[in-house]
Amino acid sequence: MTDIQTAIDPAESDAVLQTVREQMTLKTFNPNDSELLKKMVECMGDSRGMVRLSLAETLGSIGKPATPFLLEALAHHPNPVVRRASAKTLTLICDPIALPTLLEAFLHDEDTVVNGSSVAALAKLGEPSVPHLLEVLASPKYSENTKGHAAWALAFIGSKAKESLYREISSDSVEVRAAVVGAIAKIAQEEPEEAAFNLLVNALTDAAETVRLEAASALANAAYKPAIPNLVELLHHPSWESRKAAALALMKIGVSENPPEFSVVLEPLASALNQESESQVRQVIQLAISQIEKKSEEEEWD
Repeated sequence: MTDIQTAIDPAESDAVLQTVREQMTLKTFNPNDSELLKKMVECMGDSRGMVRLSLAETLGSIGKPATPFLLEALAHHPNPVVRRASAKTLTLICDPIALPTLLEAFLHDEDTVVNGSSVAALAKLGEPSVPHLLEVLASPKYSENTKGHAAWALAFIGSKAKESLYREISSDSVEVRAAVVGAIAKIAQEEPEEAAFNLLVNALTDAAETVRLEAASALANAAYKPAIPNLVELLHHPSWESRKAAALALMKIGVSENPPEFSVVLEPLASALNQESESQVRQVIQLAISQIEKKSEEEEWD
């Protein structure tokens, strides 16, 4: 697909917008007027951002009757500006029939903005997109950047597909497990439930470092105190990156708004410091101890 940009006459865009708005105000707009809908989509190649936004919002309010014209533009229009705007407008309409075309645009369009806008629309579609996003993550065909977008989309979907995501925590794919941990972290944030936190705690013992680090970060951000014993255990993992992540997580929990008894985190950190030989981990443990001691002193003066 070549990025040929066809000049759009601003006066034409303005006239189309005015016509549609008048018809909608008078309730005479015909959603089956294919010529008018095609014109609206074509006018999204207008160089003015506010005009493109107005067209997108108007098409979004028209809804599903506009979907076929947006899909055609997303799949085949030579102007990347129109393809971008079409993907963004499909995010507003959220029509499930758009899924295959959005997936194709996400994975194969040569324009990176089209890729990002298409995966955002897939995220908005919710649970129907999940199996396809998981396939992307598990496949060796796609770049780290593409997989990062897929992981973001899963996290965005979050609790709307939690049962599907919970099942995938045991996937054979490291990329899938890491992305699912990130999505479960979002679920735990939105709907703090034991099932989500238990999966995150269990992920601290995952065979893959990236999964362990993702789980430690998620538990730290949630300041989940029941995870302290598991994080203390992680302080003694053979991998120094995992030990560092455990120390950072214990620090965040120790200085959170509702911290645990300070000795619960300080004593294991002090013990780990005596045994630690890796300089980077020692620095983090020392920082954690100093920050938690500072928090302890502040609590005493409150």
